[in-house]
Formats: sequence, C-alpha cells, structure tokens
Amino acid sequence: MDTKLPLVQVPIVDYGADESDMVAYRERGTARALELDNRGPIRFGVDGRLHPEIMDSYSRNGFYVFTDVLEQQELKEIEADVAAMLERSPVSKDAEVDKNGNPALGAGLKARNISWVRPLSDPLGGTDASYGRHEAKMNEPAPPAEAPDHVVQLFLGSLQFSDACLRLYGHPELLKVAEAVNGPDFTPFNEAVWVKQPGLGGSVAWHQDGWTHWDSPELDDHTHGFNFMAQLYGCDATNGLWVVPASNRMGKVNIKKMVEEAGSDRLPQAVPMICDPGDVAMTSRQAIHGSFANTSSKVRVTINFGFHRRSSVLGIRSGGVHNPISEYDEEYIFERSKAIAWGIDARSQHFPNEDRYVYEPFRGLEDQFIWSDETKSHLRDYNLRDIGI
Repeated sequence: MDTKLPLVQVPIVDYGADESDMVAYRERGTARALELDNRGPIRFGVDGRLHPEIMDSYSRNGFYVFTDVLEQQELKEIEADVAAMLERSPVSKDAEVDKNGNPALGAGLKARNISWVRPLSDPLGGTDASYGRHEAKMNEPAPPAEAPDHVVQLFLGSLQFSDACLRLYGHPELLKVAEAVNGPDFTPFNEAVWVKQPGLGGSVAWHQDGWTHWDSPELDDHTHGFNFMAQLYGCDATNGLWVVPASNRMGKVNIKKMVEEAGSDRLPQAVPMICDPGDVAMTSRQAIHGSFANTSSKVRVTINFGFHRRSSVLGIRSGGVHNPISEYDEEYIFERSKAIAWGIDARSQHFPNEDRYVYEPFRGLEDQFIWSDETKSHLRDYNLRDIGI
C-alpha cells in the first residue's frame, strides 16, 4: 500500500563513502534472515494451542515473523489513525499546539506521549539513559540540509489516541500467542507507534530491553516478556529492526564489547526483520536488537505492544523508563490490564465474525468493559501504569 501519512519530505541520503559496505552488510543480513525457520502464518494445533514448532523456533531464535495477520481493511484503519496522530502532533518539539494552531496531541496529559529525535541521530547510544542499556553509540549519517531540527519518531500510550490500535490490541489470535508464551494470566507491558521517517528517522542503539531479573536463578528464555510489532507498510534491512538470533538465551550481554570486536555498529551476527504489510513480528525483550538510521526512501510504521508473565512482575518495584517507578501489586496489574479488556470488546464490536478472545483474569467481567465513546476517558493517561522490568 502507498503511504498516505503526512511526512516531512527531504532528499534521501546515504552513508557516503561507506555506502557500498552498508549495502553489502544489508544483503548478507537479509540472506541469513530468510534462511531462518522463524517465519509463517499463526498456526494452532488440534488442541487449540500455539503450534509447538512455532514456540520452539521463537524460543531458539528470540523472534518470529507471523505473516499475513492483518487484512487490508484493518491496515487502512490503522493508517488513517496514524495519519491523524501525526497531523495532531506539536508543530515543533516543545510546542503546545499543532500546525493548525489547535491543542496538540497529548496536551494536558501527565504521561510522556511523543518522543522526538534529531534527524538520523542516535540519542541514547553510549549514554546513561534507560539504565544505560544502550551501551554503544550508532553511526550518525549527516542529515540533509533541508531537514527539520527534530522529527516525531514514537507515540507512547497509543491506545488512547487510536481506536484502530486498541482493536489490534484485542486481536484474538495474537492474544492466544501471548497466552502460549506467558500463560493465561499474562500482563501488559506498554504500547507505542514507531514512525521511522524516510531520510530522517533516527537509530536505536543495540540493547536488551530488560533491566531486572538478570541475576535471578529462575531466568529463562521468556523472563522479560516480548513485543509484538505489527507492520503497516512492511520493513526490510534499510528501515527495519535488526536482531541477534538466539541472544535471548545469552543472559546479560556486554554489548559494548560486541561492538568493539565488530569494529563498527554493524554486528555481524545480526539479521534484519523482513516483513510485508500486515505481518506481525514478535521479539523477546531479552534479545539483542536495534535499528540503524533510516536513510532509505521508505517509511516504517510499527504498532508495538508487549506482554509479560505475571510471575515476572508481581511484587516487583520497577519502572523509570516507560513509567514512574511503582510497585506492581495485584491492584496495579488489574488496573493496567483493563486496557486488554477494552481492546477485546472494541475489536469484538468492530469485527463481529471473529472469535472473541477470553482473557482469564477478566473472565465473567466482560459486561463491565463495553467499549464506547463514553468509556474512552478510562484510557486517559493509562500509560502512567505501564509495566516495565
């Protein structure tokens, strides 16, 4: 599908004298990515559970690409909502109004909702931000002269801004996958929309998401949960996420040392996420992953939402990256999990021919969570209760 998003238009740049090496790196990574056994439609066994071949591949590789999950209607609805979010964004990084002079998206909310980036920059690599998990800085190509000072790259708390994203959050087959990985009482993590603008989108330095539990004797492949990444336009080696296969099983890794040994930010073990429009990838938060600056002519829009095991978060005091530091007790988890109930009902109303997912912690409470214009206020600032570990 052709993009209809209101994007900043600038000339496309490359890596200069280093461009041929970068092209070769992308080609090698793409070939290795497509040789892996972690791609295909969502499949369930005769018992209704996620097919064991998928679970085995995801556990071994640390990521999986589910193909053809979203149909054209749903993609168009997501596209329209993302376009509206961009239109309503502040006219500049610190502005309170949008380009039409109206109150900007997120105005009056307490939680952080929009993340900006200097074109083609790496704002986190080599800093102490996010518990210092982005250990090494990425290459920063020179942006075009016409580039703005900053561009929007990330919308947080996206369920309160987009009914289409909320409906995707309640997707019955994706929630069955979450149940297979994290158990029927799985909990939310956070939700976001990534917009990697062509010729402008910044990089995200190599990292592992988790910052707790690394020294736990119970650490396993799934301790820190996972992210779903639904692709609006698809992604490839030029604009997509890169992952080091099997790094979800390596424990806490010295990424700075890996980059030093590689001699650059191009980790030779990494492969790109290759997706078509409507594909949904899932990635372990323990896997080493990152993305390069988007010097390509293609925008990437990723609808991101993740889930945890309840045993990984219950009784934990954490936060400080995605939300204020909080103690994740039963009441906190229940309040945050209401977003799942709203998403399930919103989707069931919009796609009545689908099987409705039954979320075990809310079984029998479904009639208390009917999505409507009147109940939208329940999601206001909901991401102050995100669950990060």
